[in-house]
Amino acid sequence: MRLQDKVVIVTGSTTGIGKAIAKRCVEEGAKVLIHGLEEDWAQQTVKELGEQCALAYTGDLSFDTTIEAVVEVCLKKYGKIDALVNNAAWVPASTIENSDRPFMEKVLSINTLAPLLLIKAALPHLKKTKGSILNIGSVNAWSGEPNLLGYSMSKGALMTMTRNLGDVLFRDFQVRVNQINPGWVLTETEIKRKKEHGLSENWYEGLPAMFAPAGRIIFPREIAAGAIFWLSEESGPISGQIMELEQHPMIGRNPPKDTSTIK
Repeated sequence: MRLQDKVVIVTGSTTGIGKAIAKRCVEEGAKVLIHGLEEDWAQQTVKELGEQCALAYTGDLSFDTTIEAVVEVCLKKYGKIDALVNNAAWVPASTIENSDRPFMEKVLSINTLAPLLLIKAALPHLKKTKGSILNIGSVNAWSGEPNLLGYSMSKGALMTMTRNLGDVLFRDFQVRVNQINPGWVLTETEIKRKKEHGLSENWYEGLPAMFAPAGRIIFPREIAAGAIFWLSEESGPISGQIMELEQHPMIGRNPPKDTSTIK
């Protein structure tokens, strides 16, 4: 039990990576606050994890009131905060042609500013527990896909924030800040998104080696396994670090000869 008696807030945890992290936290002995936008999904997740070790709060993190409530609800129920996982994100398609100011402000508000403000709200309590913050970014932070301009920019900013706060908050308060940059993960949202882009029902089966050397993409539970390392005492005093979880290097990769496209 690597998180025995710990209290962990996981945003965006009613599906995908966030849900897998919350589930693994409970398996490792933690109590968790589940967050999402859909009340029925949140309550279903609590039911799956067990009401004795999970509670839910739903709300839009682009509003300050939601950010404040997430922290307050967790404290009221559990009395402390040992860790914060900033996982919630919006992944809209965008290019320079269709990215205007209101759109970019919304992307940054959800994907970059909300994590910052959640850290700020939780920090007084994380100081007491010498806690851990884990930001869930993306390998798109390095440059991103052609049609994910806004999302990629927001994750690049998140990565810079992680390195900055990873230094300052650990030096001053012994609060660690690290980040996981997942690669291509088989979440419910990703399956739906690719179908909406015109791919087949079973597009994720037998992917070409150019995109997935293993023949498949990453499962949420595999990202969750990495998250436990950063949330537990096993990662010791390490702070301000970025862990890339992808099945091939993103920078300086030699493209394989197989250039088959995804069907």
